Amino acid sequence: MNLRTLHESDCYEIRSVVNEWWGGRQMTHLLPRLFFEHFQNTSFVMMSGSKIVGFVIGFISPSKENEAYIHFVGVHPDFRKQGVAHRLYNKFFEEVRERGCDTIRCITSPVNVKSIDFHHRMGFTADYAPDYEGPDEDRILFVRYLNL
Repeated sequence: MNLRTLHESDCYEIRSVVNEWWGGRQMTHLLPRLFFEHFQNTSFVMMSGSKIVGFVIGFISPSKENEAYIHFVGVHPDFRKQGVAHRLYNKFFEEVRERGCDTIRCITSPVNVKSIDFHHRMGFTADYAPDYEGPDEDRILFVRYLNL
């Protein structure tokens, strides 16, 4: 498997499979084309041959100095438990560290237990944030500090 930066042309391939990768949950609305246009330098895909089997979309915060944010990560179900997400995250950490970031943030839903477990294994700490996205829209807020 090969890791490379995200290309604008990856938008349609990723959007065409993301709902399936999430077991039918509607997720494409979280991946507008603008992410593929504007965050290529800090977003990555994992390839198996010519097929995308994983991706991470993240960016450096324009508002919070030295912080980066992981917006979305996905791994094809047949490639889970093979270190794909781990490699994608570590590449993101490396890239944003080189650009002066020492803090990484991301969020997930409290029902996404697999995501919560993964982020703990990746060294993130978590806080529960009730009503984060509005009434009854609770989230888990993750943070990880990098050594510069």
